[in-house]
Amino acid sequence: MSKSRANDAVLAVCIQEVMEDGSELNISEALSPEEIDFLHQAFIADTLVNVLELRSVDFHLFYADLPKTKKAVNTIMNYLGRKLKGRKARVLKEELKLTCLPPERWGIKMETAICRCLEDGYNHVLFIGSRTPTLKADMLKTALKLLKKSDAVFGPTVEGRYYLIGMTQECHVKMSNFDWRSPNIYSEVANHFREKGLSWSELELWYAVEHHEDLEYLVRDINQYRLEGDEISTKETELVLERLINRLGT
Repeated sequence: MSKSRANDAVLAVCIQEVMEDGSELNISEALSPEEIDFLHQAFIADTLVNVLELRSVDFHLFYADLPKTKKAVNTIMNYLGRKLKGRKARVLKEELKLTCLPPERWGIKMETAICRCLEDGYNHVLFIGSRTPTLKADMLKTALKLLKKSDAVFGPTVEGRYYLIGMTQECHVKMSNFDWRSPNIYSEVANHFREKGLSWSELELWYAVEHHEDLEYLVRDINQYRLEGDEISTKETELVLERLINRLGT
């Protein structure tokens, strides 16, 4: 039975593994697996800092029941717990719900996370992964507004994939039925919605960092944020990138 909620929307972040269905964090052969893991942890930390900017929405972090992933979550939570101040620190400590999921394929984890949020009584669920550290609160606010006017909201990437998916209580589509390794996954999901007579809204094209060329988008946006006077967004990622660049001597 649905529970009464002060907020009818939840932002669900699901941590992706370095090797995940249909995608891989493969950004440079010059980086060691440990360095890639460290950069990914910065992505996750920045994602949490971004989403905690939202108001009138609850927060839920999902991650796989794997020793390395659990250790990374613990490291990130302790780090942000020491660094954040004010409202963000309080929300992180008192309101962010953490859930450990079986280490299934991506479509199953996605479906499980969305269904658990709906079962918890939320009417609107925004779902994002952990490879878009430049996804700022304003874009998420827009997604929530669009979701309240349609059955779903999609955030498409230039490669024909997703950086965000939003679902409502009225929208019953099994994410596990799709092959998330497919290069046409965006159109396949959209066509399924169309066949079921469901409506959806689209956000602007964005990206998930998975390959070397995606780093160009990432660096471009970080530089733009700094030019605009934003010294907070994607800060952890910037610091890690600076250390890696200095190490590589480029």
